[in-house]
Amino acid sequence: MLKQYETVFIATPVLSEEQIKEAVEKYRGYILSEGGEIVNDEDWGLRKLAYPIQKKTTGFYHLFEFKADSQFIEKLETQYRRDERIIRFLTFAMDKDSIAYSERRRANKKESTTAAAKEE
Repeated sequence: MLKQYETVFIATPVLSEEQIKEAVEKYRGYILSEGGEIVNDEDWGLRKLAYPIQKKTTGFYHLFEFKADSQFIEKLETQYRRDERIIRFLTFAMDKDSIAYSERRRANKKESTTAAAKEE
């Protein structure tokens, strides 16, 4: 049975736009190639870190919500650790409440995007 997970990683800010896209594609492809199913994919862009990591004060944030086998998480996190572009990551299993919250958040985001598009 596939469980739903959410993973956020922070990529080093010294990367170019192209290198960031390449890193995101690598992990998107890895999740799909291992039998996972991506539910949501968000690019949060360059953000200030709460505290310096490897002498860096900003990083590129990216979120994936996906369904996968529980054994896959260890493989994914090993890939993160081996990638020098990734300075931090967090993956957690979502329970029914966090899944419902995430769905509401996405629905609200779509509504505000649609409303903003209509105003233009």
